[in-house]
Amino acid sequence: MSYIEAIILGIIQGLTEFLPVSSSGHLELAKALFGDQSLPQESLTFTVVLHFATALSTLVIFRKEVLDIIKGLFQFKWNEEFIFSLKIIISMIPAVIIGLMFEEQLETFFNGNILMVGFMLLITGLLLLLADKAKNTNKNVSYKNAFIVGVSQAIAMLPGISRSGATISTSVLLGIDRTKAARFSFLMVVPLIFGKVAKDIMSGEISLESDQIGSMSVGFIAAFISGLFACNWMIALVKNSKLYYFAIYCFIVGIIAITYAYFKL
Repeated sequence: MSYIEAIILGIIQGLTEFLPVSSSGHLELAKALFGDQSLPQESLTFTVVLHFATALSTLVIFRKEVLDIIKGLFQFKWNEEFIFSLKIIISMIPAVIIGLMFEEQLETFFNGNILMVGFMLLITGLLLLLADKAKNTNKNVSYKNAFIVGVSQAIAMLPGISRSGATISTSVLLGIDRTKAARFSFLMVVPLIFGKVAKDIMSGEISLESDQIGSMSVGFIAAFISGLFACNWMIALVKNSKLYYFAIYCFIVGIIAITYAYFKL
């Protein structure tokens, strides 16, 4: 993979991680267009590295909230920060279970399956349309809602299902305040990504060759910087109920991907 390709993929990840159009789906589409011939495991490793970059950008944007949560936890009191942390943990349970039980099966989806990506983008578009029509409320995230949103996050492990789109849409459809839904969506994935990276490093699954370090490094930087801009942008878009346009975009890209896969076959 060339540096230019890595930078393009990094920018795609940084923008689409927060915008509800599926970062993993767009990475698979881009890698297919670039003629990526890497094995599923190698392809997934690059995807994980880019997701790690956007997780760091999330920490930068929400640094005040994250510090408040950490302080609340160490105070060992039943305060707002501690309760929010419990909800984050509850939301992680479905993805952790699915990730551990079906890790090998999930890896096979990251092998340029453009047809599946196309159909999953259509589902993402439908979710966004439904959420865009939902009424805004001031409701907070409950324990039950946290688990339901966590199920959406687990389903979004499939490339083409937007993680932010699925979790924010589910939250809005449950009646949760749009700004709170976006905040919860972006924060709930951070522990999962850090845990995934730590697990892969300890198990030796992430082992970069010398010729991969350069391209992955520039891709990481590109994803981190573009993620900083996209995170703030997405919060404003969700608050102002602008999901309709992303739904149309997902429909268009999904149809193009399905058409491309059909004629390629």
